[in-house]
Amino acid sequence: MHEGRCDMQDIDATARRAPVDNKDKIASRSSRVIKLERPAVSKPSRIRVAAYARVSVDSDELMQSLAAQVSHYSMHIQANSSWEYAGVYADAGISGTATKNRSEFQRLIADCEKGMVDIVLTKSISRFARNTVDLLKTVRHLRQRNISVRFERENLDSLSPDGELMLSILASYAQEESLSISENVKWGIRKRFSQGRFLAYNIYGYRWAEDHFEIIEEEAEAIRFMYRSFADGMTLTEISDALAKQGILNRKGLPFGKSSILRILDQEKYRGFSILQRTYVDDHITHQKKMNKGELPRFEVQGTHPVIIDEQLHHKVEAERERRRQAGTVRWRRATCFTGKIVCGYCGNTFTYTPNTWTGELTQFQQGHYQCSHKRKNGAKSCPSKSLPVYTLRQVCCSLLGPIIGTSDCDIFEEAWIDGQVKHIVAFADTLEFHLKTNEVLTIPWKNSAKRDAWAHRRALAQQEINNREAQS
Repeated sequence: MHEGRCDMQDIDATARRAPVDNKDKIASRSSRVIKLERPAVSKPSRIRVAAYARVSVDSDELMQSLAAQVSHYSMHIQANSSWEYAGVYADAGISGTATKNRSEFQRLIADCEKGMVDIVLTKSISRFARNTVDLLKTVRHLRQRNISVRFERENLDSLSPDGELMLSILASYAQEESLSISENVKWGIRKRFSQGRFLAYNIYGYRWAEDHFEIIEEEAEAIRFMYRSFADGMTLTEISDALAKQGILNRKGLPFGKSSILRILDQEKYRGFSILQRTYVDDHITHQKKMNKGELPRFEVQGTHPVIIDEQLHHKVEAERERRRQAGTVRWRRATCFTGKIVCGYCGNTFTYTPNTWTGELTQFQQGHYQCSHKRKNGAKSCPSKSLPVYTLRQVCCSLLGPIIGTSDCDIFEEAWIDGQVKHIVAFADTLEFHLKTNEVLTIPWKNSAKRDAWAHRRALAQQEINNREAQS
Protein backbone atom coordinates (compact mmCIF):
# COMPACT_ATOMS: atom_id res chain seq x y z
CA MET A 1 0.00 0.00 0.00
CA HIS A 2 2.80 2.31 0.82
CA GLU A 3 4.49 1.71 -2.48
CA GLY A 4 1.31 2.28 -4.44
CA ARG A 5 0.71 5.58 -2.68
CA CYS A 6 4.26 6.66 -3.49
CA ASP A 7 3.82 5.73 -7.13
CA MET A 8 0.66 7.85 -7.34
CA GLN A 9 2.47 10.82 -5.82
CA ASP A 10 5.28 10.39 -8.37
CA ILE A 11 2.77 10.35 -11.22
CA ASP A 12 1.14 13.56 -9.93
CA ALA A 13 4.48 15.25 -9.62
CA THR A 14 5.46 14.12 -13.10
CA ALA A 15 2.19 15.49 -14.47
CA ARG A 16 2.82 18.82 -12.79
CA ARG A 17 6.30 18.94 -14.33
CA ALA A 18 5.05 17.96 -17.82
CA PRO A 19 6.10 20.33 -20.59
CA VAL A 20 3.56 23.05 -21.65
CA ASP A 21 2.25 23.05 -25.20
CA ASN A 22 3.34 26.01 -27.46
CA LYS A 23 -0.24 27.29 -27.82
CA ASP A 24 -0.58 27.46 -24.07
CA LYS A 25 2.68 29.41 -23.89
CA ILE A 26 1.43 31.99 -26.46
CA ALA A 27 -1.92 32.38 -24.68
CA SER A 28 -0.24 32.92 -21.32
CA ARG A 29 2.07 35.56 -22.77
CA SER A 30 -0.66 37.55 -24.62
CA SER A 31 -3.26 37.69 -21.82
CA ARG A 32 -3.45 40.69 -19.45
CA VAL A 33 -4.93 40.93 -16.03
CA ILE A 34 -6.53 44.30 -15.12
CA LYS A 35 -7.28 45.06 -11.54
CA LEU A 36 -10.77 46.61 -11.12
CA GLU A 37 -10.69 49.46 -8.67
CA ARG A 38 -13.82 50.40 -6.78
CA PRO A 39 -14.85 53.97 -7.71
CA ALA A 40 -14.48 56.48 -4.97
CA VAL A 41 -17.80 57.59 -3.52
CA SER A 42 -18.16 61.41 -3.74
CA LYS A 43 -19.49 63.22 -0.77
CA PRO A 44 -23.07 64.49 -1.27
CA SER A 45 -23.26 68.23 -2.09
CA ARG A 46 -25.36 70.59 -0.02
CA ILE A 47 -29.08 70.86 -0.79
CA ARG A 48 -29.97 73.98 -2.80
CA VAL A 49 -32.84 75.77 -1.06
CA ALA A 50 -34.84 78.78 -2.32
CA ALA A 51 -37.84 80.64 -0.90
CA TYR A 52 -40.87 82.36 -2.40
CA ALA A 53 -42.69 85.34 -0.88
CA ARG A 54 -45.60 87.48 -2.10
CA VAL A 55 -47.87 90.34 -1.06
CA SER A 56 -50.98 91.20 -3.08
CA VAL A 57 -51.19 94.96 -2.43
CA ASP A 58 -48.45 97.46 -3.20
CA SER A 59 -48.55 99.53 0.01
CA ASP A 60 -45.83 100.73 2.39
CA GLU A 61 -47.03 98.47 5.19
CA LEU A 62 -47.15 95.34 3.06
CA MET A 63 -43.86 96.16 1.37
CA GLN A 64 -42.29 96.17 4.82
CA SER A 65 -43.90 92.75 5.41
CA LEU A 66 -42.41 91.50 2.15
CA ALA A 67 -38.97 92.79 3.12
CA ALA A 68 -39.30 91.00 6.47
CA GLN A 69 -40.18 87.73 4.70
CA VAL A 70 -37.17 88.03 2.40
CA SER A 71 -34.86 88.74 5.33
CA HIS A 72 -36.31 85.87 7.38
CA TYR A 73 -35.86 83.25 4.67
CA SER A 74 -32.40 84.48 3.72
CA MET A 75 -31.19 84.10 7.32
CA HIS A 76 -33.06 80.81 7.82
CA ILE A 77 -31.53 79.13 4.76
CA GLN A 78 -28.00 80.38 5.35
CA ALA A 79 -28.11 79.30 9.01
CA ASN A 80 -28.43 75.63 7.97
CA SER A 81 -24.98 74.20 7.20
CA SER A 82 -26.41 71.43 5.02
CA TRP A 83 -28.29 73.90 2.81
CA GLU A 84 -26.97 76.03 -0.02
CA TYR A 85 -28.64 79.43 -0.48
CA ALA A 86 -30.41 79.54 -3.89
CA GLY A 87 -32.14 82.90 -3.46
CA VAL A 88 -35.46 84.39 -2.40
CA TYR A 89 -38.05 85.14 -5.11
CA ALA A 90 -40.55 87.85 -4.19
CA ASP A 91 -43.60 89.30 -6.02
CA ALA A 92 -45.05 92.60 -4.82
CA GLY A 93 -48.56 93.94 -5.42
CA ILE A 94 -49.76 90.91 -7.43
CA SER A 95 -52.74 88.67 -6.78
CA GLY A 96 -52.16 85.01 -6.06
CA THR A 97 -55.20 83.74 -7.99
CA ALA A 98 -53.14 83.45 -11.18
CA THR A 99 -49.50 82.64 -11.90
CA LYS A 100 -49.02 84.15 -15.36
CA ASN A 101 -48.56 87.73 -14.09
CA ARG A 102 -46.10 86.84 -11.30
CA SER A 103 -42.69 87.35 -12.87
CA GLU A 104 -40.67 86.17 -9.84
CA PHE A 105 -42.81 83.06 -9.50
CA GLN A 106 -42.23 82.27 -13.16
CA ARG A 107 -38.50 82.81 -12.69
CA LEU A 108 -38.50 80.43 -9.71
CA ILE A 109 -40.18 77.67 -11.73
CA ALA A 110 -37.76 78.23 -14.61
CA ASP A 111 -34.77 77.91 -12.25
CA CYS A 112 -36.28 74.71 -10.81
CA GLU A 113 -36.56 73.28 -14.31
CA LYS A 114 -32.89 74.11 -14.89
CA GLY A 115 -31.95 72.04 -11.83
CA MET A 116 -30.85 75.01 -9.72
CA VAL A 117 -33.24 74.38 -6.80
CA ASP A 118 -33.96 71.27 -4.70
CA ILE A 119 -36.32 72.68 -2.05
CA VAL A 120 -38.70 75.65 -2.16
CA LEU A 121 -39.79 77.25 1.12
CA THR A 122 -42.90 79.42 1.37
CA LYS A 123 -44.92 80.89 4.20
CA SER A 124 -48.29 79.32 3.36
CA ILE A 125 -50.40 77.84 0.58
CA SER A 126 -52.17 81.17 0.03
CA ARG A 127 -48.83 82.92 -0.51
CA PHE A 128 -47.80 80.32 -3.09
CA ALA A 129 -51.15 80.24 -4.98
CA ARG A 130 -54.83 80.82 -4.19
CA ASN A 131 -55.98 78.98 -7.29
CA THR A 132 -56.35 75.26 -6.52
CA VAL A 133 -55.75 74.20 -10.12
CA ASP A 134 -52.59 76.30 -10.49
CA LEU A 135 -51.26 75.14 -7.13
CA LEU A 136 -51.67 71.41 -7.79
CA LYS A 137 -50.39 71.74 -11.35
CA THR A 138 -47.24 73.54 -10.19
CA VAL A 139 -46.57 71.20 -7.25
CA ARG A 140 -46.98 68.11 -9.45
CA HIS A 141 -44.70 69.63 -12.07
CA LEU A 142 -41.99 70.16 -9.44
CA ARG A 143 -42.53 66.76 -7.83
CA GLN A 144 -41.76 65.08 -11.16
CA ARG A 145 -38.32 66.66 -10.82
CA ASN A 146 -38.06 65.54 -7.19
CA ILE A 147 -38.30 69.15 -5.97
CA SER A 148 -39.97 69.66 -2.62
CA VAL A 149 -42.26 72.58 -1.79
CA ARG A 150 -42.53 73.12 1.96
CA PHE A 151 -45.38 75.22 3.40
CA GLU A 152 -44.39 76.68 6.76
CA ARG A 153 -47.79 77.54 8.23
CA GLU A 154 -49.42 74.22 7.28
CA ASN A 155 -46.25 72.22 8.16
CA LEU A 156 -46.62 70.36 4.87
CA ASP A 157 -44.10 68.88 2.42
CA SER A 158 -45.30 68.25 -1.15
CA LEU A 159 -43.08 65.13 -1.40
CA SER A 160 -44.64 63.48 1.65
CA PRO A 161 -46.99 60.48 1.02
CA ASP A 162 -50.16 62.37 1.95
CA GLY A 163 -48.89 65.71 0.59
CA GLU A 164 -51.19 66.03 -2.43
CA LEU A 165 -54.32 65.05 -0.53
CA MET A 166 -53.66 67.66 2.15
CA LEU A 167 -52.74 70.22 -0.51
CA SER A 168 -56.03 69.68 -2.35
CA ILE A 169 -58.03 70.21 0.83
CA LEU A 170 -56.08 73.22 2.07
CA ALA A 171 -55.86 74.83 -1.38
CA SER A 172 -59.64 74.68 -1.67
CA TYR A 173 -59.88 76.59 1.60
CA ALA A 174 -57.37 79.14 0.26
CA GLN A 175 -59.42 79.63 -2.91
CA GLU A 176 -62.62 80.11 -0.93
CA GLU A 177 -60.80 82.61 1.26
CA SER A 178 -59.78 84.49 -1.88
CA LEU A 179 -63.42 84.54 -3.02
CA SER A 180 -64.50 85.89 0.36
CA ILE A 181 -61.85 88.63 0.25
CA SER A 182 -62.86 89.50 -3.32
CA GLU A 183 -66.53 89.85 -2.39
CA ASN A 184 -65.64 92.03 0.60
CA VAL A 185 -63.49 94.29 -1.57
CA LYS A 186 -66.25 94.56 -4.18
CA TRP A 187 -68.76 95.45 -1.49
CA GLY A 188 -66.46 98.20 -0.22
CA ILE A 189 -65.96 99.62 -3.71
CA ARG A 190 -69.69 99.62 -4.44
CA LYS A 191 -70.37 101.26 -1.11
CA ARG A 192 -67.93 104.06 -1.96
CA PHE A 193 -69.49 104.39 -5.42
CA SER A 194 -72.96 104.78 -3.91
CA GLN A 195 -71.56 107.57 -1.72
CA GLY A 196 -69.96 109.31 -4.71
CA ARG A 197 -66.41 108.46 -3.66
CA PHE A 198 -63.80 106.97 -5.97
CA LEU A 199 -60.09 106.17 -6.01
CA ALA A 200 -57.51 108.19 -7.91
CA TYR A 201 -56.61 106.84 -11.35
CA ASN A 202 -54.49 107.79 -14.33
CA ILE A 203 -56.30 109.67 -17.12
CA TYR A 204 -54.93 111.68 -20.03
CA GLY A 205 -55.43 115.42 -19.54
CA TYR A 206 -55.27 115.38 -15.72
CA ARG A 207 -52.87 114.82 -12.86
CA TRP A 208 -53.81 113.77 -9.32
CA ALA A 209 -52.68 116.37 -6.76
CA GLU A 210 -53.15 115.08 -3.19
CA ASP A 211 -56.96 114.76 -3.17
CA HIS A 212 -58.16 116.26 -6.45
CA PHE A 213 -57.54 116.35 -10.21
CA GLU A 214 -55.71 119.18 -11.96
CA ILE A 215 -55.71 119.92 -15.70
CA ILE A 216 -52.49 119.43 -17.70
CA GLU A 217 -52.98 122.22 -20.19
CA GLU A 218 -50.83 120.75 -23.01
CA GLU A 219 -52.78 117.49 -22.91
CA ALA A 220 -56.09 119.31 -22.55
CA GLU A 221 -55.40 121.28 -25.72
CA ALA A 222 -54.78 118.02 -27.60
CA ILE A 223 -58.14 116.71 -26.33
CA ARG A 224 -59.93 119.87 -27.48
CA PHE A 225 -58.28 119.50 -30.90
CA MET A 226 -59.65 115.96 -31.21
CA TYR A 227 -63.17 117.08 -30.33
CA ARG A 228 -63.14 120.13 -32.64
CA SER A 229 -61.66 118.18 -35.55
CA PHE A 230 -64.21 115.38 -35.26
CA ALA A 231 -67.06 117.88 -35.04
CA ASP A 232 -65.75 119.56 -38.21
CA GLY A 233 -65.96 116.26 -40.12
CA MET A 234 -62.44 114.89 -39.88
CA THR A 235 -62.14 111.12 -39.62
CA LEU A 236 -60.25 109.42 -36.82
CA THR A 237 -57.43 108.57 -39.22
CA GLU A 238 -57.11 112.20 -40.28
CA ILE A 239 -57.11 113.34 -36.65
CA SER A 240 -54.41 110.79 -35.81
CA ASP A 241 -52.26 111.97 -38.71
CA ALA A 242 -52.75 115.64 -37.80
CA LEU A 243 -51.68 115.02 -34.19
CA ALA A 244 -48.61 113.12 -35.36
CA LYS A 245 -47.61 115.98 -37.68
CA GLN A 246 -47.87 118.39 -34.75
CA GLY A 247 -45.66 116.12 -32.65
CA ILE A 248 -48.43 115.41 -30.12
CA LEU A 249 -47.95 111.94 -28.63
CA ASN A 250 -49.57 109.92 -25.87
CA ARG A 251 -47.96 109.33 -22.49
CA LYS A 252 -46.07 106.33 -23.82
CA GLY A 253 -44.42 108.51 -26.43
CA LEU A 254 -46.40 106.92 -29.27
CA PRO A 255 -48.82 108.48 -31.80
CA PHE A 256 -52.51 108.42 -30.90
CA GLY A 257 -54.29 105.51 -32.55
CA LYS A 258 -57.86 105.60 -33.84
CA SER A 259 -59.20 103.54 -30.93
CA SER A 260 -57.47 105.83 -28.40
CA ILE A 261 -59.06 108.90 -29.97
CA LEU A 262 -62.46 107.21 -29.96
CA ARG A 263 -62.12 106.38 -26.23
CA ILE A 264 -61.28 110.03 -25.53
CA LEU A 265 -64.39 111.12 -27.45
CA ASP A 266 -66.42 108.70 -25.29
CA GLN A 267 -64.92 109.89 -21.99
CA GLU A 268 -67.46 111.78 -19.88
CA LYS A 269 -64.85 112.91 -17.34
CA TYR A 270 -63.68 115.68 -19.68
CA ARG A 271 -67.08 117.29 -19.06
CA GLY A 272 -66.56 117.40 -15.30
CA PHE A 273 -68.42 114.33 -14.01
CA SER A 274 -67.83 110.58 -13.61
CA ILE A 275 -69.95 107.50 -14.21
CA LEU A 276 -68.94 104.94 -11.60
CA GLN A 277 -69.10 101.17 -12.04
CA ARG A 278 -69.09 101.23 -15.83
CA THR A 279 -67.21 97.92 -15.64
CA TYR A 280 -67.08 95.09 -13.12
CA VAL A 281 -65.07 91.93 -12.41
CA ASP A 282 -67.23 88.84 -12.57
CA ASP A 283 -64.65 86.11 -11.79
CA HIS A 284 -62.13 86.59 -8.98
CA ILE A 285 -59.83 83.99 -10.60
CA THR A 286 -59.49 85.47 -14.11
CA HIS A 287 -59.94 89.15 -13.03
CA GLN A 288 -61.40 89.91 -16.46
CA LYS A 289 -63.46 93.11 -16.68
CA LYS A 290 -66.90 93.24 -18.27
CA MET A 291 -68.98 96.20 -19.38
CA ASN A 292 -71.83 96.86 -16.98
CA LYS A 293 -74.96 96.54 -19.12
CA GLY A 294 -77.42 96.62 -16.27
CA GLU A 295 -76.07 93.74 -14.20
CA LEU A 296 -75.09 96.21 -11.44
CA PRO A 297 -76.21 99.75 -10.61
CA ARG A 298 -74.23 102.67 -12.06
CA PHE A 299 -73.71 106.01 -10.36
CA GLU A 300 -73.20 109.47 -11.88
CA VAL A 301 -71.20 111.86 -9.71
CA GLN A 302 -71.02 115.53 -10.71
CA GLY A 303 -68.02 117.78 -10.14
CA THR A 304 -65.33 115.11 -9.91
CA HIS A 305 -63.05 116.72 -12.54
CA PRO A 306 -62.31 120.21 -13.87
CA VAL A 307 -64.04 120.76 -17.21
CA ILE A 308 -61.98 120.44 -20.41
CA ILE A 309 -64.82 120.01 -22.95
CA ASP A 310 -67.88 122.27 -22.66
CA GLU A 311 -71.37 120.99 -23.38
CA GLN A 312 -71.69 122.91 -26.64
CA LEU A 313 -68.64 121.19 -28.17
CA HIS A 314 -69.80 117.84 -26.80
CA HIS A 315 -73.20 118.25 -28.47
CA LYS A 316 -71.50 119.04 -31.81
CA VAL A 317 -69.47 115.83 -31.55
CA GLU A 318 -72.56 113.77 -30.69
CA ALA A 319 -74.49 115.32 -33.60
CA GLU A 320 -71.63 114.46 -35.97
CA ARG A 321 -71.49 110.90 -34.67
CA GLU A 322 -75.21 110.51 -35.19
CA ARG A 323 -74.90 111.92 -38.70
CA ARG A 324 -72.21 109.37 -39.51
CA ARG A 325 -74.25 106.55 -38.01
CA GLN A 326 -77.27 107.53 -40.11
CA ALA A 327 -75.06 107.81 -43.18
CA GLY A 328 -73.69 104.33 -42.55
CA THR A 329 -70.05 105.43 -42.53
CA VAL A 330 -67.38 103.63 -40.60
CA ARG A 331 -66.45 105.76 -37.61
CA TRP A 332 -62.67 105.62 -38.09
CA ARG A 333 -62.26 105.35 -41.86
CA ARG A 334 -63.48 107.18 -44.95
CA ALA A 335 -62.79 105.52 -48.30
CA THR A 336 -63.38 108.65 -50.44
CA CYS A 337 -65.10 111.99 -50.10
CA PHE A 338 -68.35 110.33 -51.26
CA THR A 339 -68.48 107.91 -48.30
CA GLY A 340 -71.66 108.46 -46.30
CA LYS A 341 -73.06 110.99 -48.77
CA ILE A 342 -74.72 108.72 -51.38
CA VAL A 343 -78.28 107.54 -50.67
CA CYS A 344 -80.24 105.06 -52.77
CA GLY A 345 -83.22 106.74 -54.46
CA TYR A 346 -85.22 103.48 -54.38
CA CYS A 347 -84.82 101.96 -50.91
CA GLY A 348 -83.22 104.82 -48.95
CA ASN A 349 -80.15 102.85 -47.86
CA THR A 350 -76.65 104.27 -48.12
CA PHE A 351 -74.15 103.29 -50.78
CA THR A 352 -71.01 101.54 -49.51
CA TYR A 353 -67.61 101.54 -51.12
CA THR A 354 -65.87 98.55 -52.73
CA PRO A 355 -62.22 99.06 -53.67
CA ASN A 356 -60.73 97.68 -56.87
CA THR A 357 -58.96 94.34 -56.36
CA TRP A 358 -56.34 95.03 -59.03
CA THR A 359 -52.93 94.30 -57.52
CA GLY A 360 -50.92 96.60 -59.78
CA GLU A 361 -50.89 100.38 -59.97
CA LEU A 362 -54.47 101.70 -60.24
CA THR A 363 -55.42 104.05 -63.03
CA GLN A 364 -58.07 106.75 -62.80
CA PHE A 365 -60.63 104.22 -64.13
CA GLN A 366 -59.93 101.63 -61.40
CA GLN A 367 -60.68 103.48 -58.15
CA GLY A 368 -63.53 101.20 -57.05
CA HIS A 369 -67.29 101.76 -56.99
CA TYR A 370 -70.25 102.47 -54.68
CA GLN A 371 -73.24 100.14 -54.39
CA CYS A 372 -76.51 100.16 -52.47
CA SER A 373 -75.88 98.38 -49.16
CA HIS A 374 -79.34 96.77 -49.27
CA LYS A 375 -78.68 95.37 -52.75
CA ARG A 376 -75.23 94.19 -51.72
CA LYS A 377 -76.66 92.29 -48.78
CA ASN A 378 -79.86 90.87 -50.30
CA GLY A 379 -78.97 90.34 -53.95
CA ALA A 380 -79.49 91.96 -57.34
CA LYS A 381 -83.29 91.53 -57.35
CA SER A 382 -83.77 93.42 -54.09
CA CYS A 383 -83.12 96.90 -55.55
CA PRO A 384 -83.06 98.34 -59.12
CA SER A 385 -80.17 100.69 -58.36
CA LYS A 386 -76.84 100.49 -60.23
CA SER A 387 -73.25 100.59 -59.02
CA LEU A 388 -71.55 103.98 -59.22
CA PRO A 389 -67.85 103.98 -60.23
CA VAL A 390 -65.77 106.60 -58.45
CA TYR A 391 -64.44 107.62 -61.86
CA THR A 392 -67.97 108.43 -63.08
CA LEU A 393 -68.80 110.32 -59.86
CA ARG A 394 -65.75 112.53 -60.33
CA GLN A 395 -66.66 113.20 -63.97
CA VAL A 396 -70.21 114.18 -63.00
CA CYS A 397 -68.97 116.46 -60.22
CA CYS A 398 -66.57 118.26 -62.54
CA SER A 399 -69.33 119.02 -65.04
CA LEU A 400 -72.01 119.85 -62.45
CA LEU A 401 -70.06 121.72 -59.76
CA GLY A 402 -67.63 123.42 -62.13
CA PRO A 403 -69.90 126.42 -62.90
CA ILE A 404 -70.64 126.87 -59.18
CA ILE A 405 -67.03 126.72 -58.05
CA GLY A 406 -65.65 128.51 -61.07
CA THR A 407 -63.71 125.68 -62.71
CA SER A 408 -63.84 123.96 -66.09
CA ASP A 409 -64.32 120.33 -67.11
CA CYS A 410 -60.61 120.04 -67.74
CA ASP A 411 -59.63 120.88 -64.16
CA ILE A 412 -58.56 118.08 -61.83
CA PHE A 413 -61.25 116.87 -59.42
CA GLU A 414 -60.76 117.85 -55.76
CA GLU A 415 -62.45 116.18 -52.78
CA ALA A 416 -62.85 119.58 -51.12
CA TRP A 417 -65.62 120.33 -53.61
CA ILE A 418 -67.79 117.58 -52.13
CA ASP A 419 -66.89 118.37 -48.51
CA GLY A 420 -67.59 122.06 -48.99
CA GLN A 421 -70.63 122.05 -51.29
CA VAL A 422 -72.61 118.79 -51.06
CA LYS A 423 -74.82 117.59 -48.20
CA HIS A 424 -75.78 114.29 -49.85
CA ILE A 425 -76.39 112.66 -53.23
CA VAL A 426 -79.52 110.68 -54.13
CA ALA A 427 -78.66 108.00 -56.69
CA PHE A 428 -81.10 106.63 -59.27
CA ALA A 429 -80.39 104.20 -62.11
CA ASP A 430 -79.84 107.02 -64.65
CA THR A 431 -79.83 110.30 -62.69
CA LEU A 432 -78.12 111.79 -59.65
CA GLU A 433 -79.61 114.44 -57.35
CA PHE A 434 -77.01 116.66 -55.67
CA HIS A 435 -78.44 118.24 -52.52
CA LEU A 436 -76.18 121.20 -51.82
CA LYS A 437 -75.49 122.87 -48.49
CA THR A 438 -77.28 125.94 -49.88
CA ASN A 439 -80.48 123.78 -49.92
CA GLU A 440 -80.39 123.81 -53.73
CA VAL A 441 -81.02 120.49 -55.54
CA LEU A 442 -79.27 119.83 -58.88
CA THR A 443 -80.19 116.86 -61.09
CA ILE A 444 -77.87 115.43 -63.72
CA PRO A 445 -78.04 112.24 -65.86
CA TRP A 446 -75.21 109.75 -65.59
CA LYS A 447 -73.95 106.69 -67.41
CA ASN A 448 -71.18 104.29 -66.51
CA SER A 449 -68.46 104.97 -69.07
CA ALA A 450 -65.51 103.71 -67.01
CA LYS A 451 -64.87 100.57 -69.09
CA ARG A 452 -65.29 102.37 -72.42
CA ASP A 453 -63.00 105.21 -71.39
CA ALA A 454 -60.46 102.76 -69.98
CA TRP A 455 -60.27 100.87 -73.30
CA ALA A 456 -60.06 104.15 -75.21
CA HIS A 457 -57.21 105.21 -72.94
CA ARG A 458 -55.35 101.94 -73.52
CA ARG A 459 -55.79 102.19 -77.30
CA ALA A 460 -54.48 105.73 -77.24
CA LEU A 461 -51.40 104.64 -75.27
CA ALA A 462 -50.81 101.73 -77.65
CA GLN A 463 -51.13 104.00 -80.68
CA GLN A 464 -48.76 106.51 -79.09
CA GLU A 465 -46.18 103.76 -78.55
CA ILE A 466 -46.51 102.70 -82.21
CA ASN A 467 -46.04 106.28 -83.36
CA ASN A 468 -42.94 106.66 -81.19
CA ARG A 469 -41.40 103.49 -82.65
CA GLU A 470 -42.07 104.66 -86.22
CA ALA A 471 -40.56 108.04 -85.45
CA GLN A 472 -37.40 106.40 -84.05
CA SER A 473 -37.06 104.10 -87.05
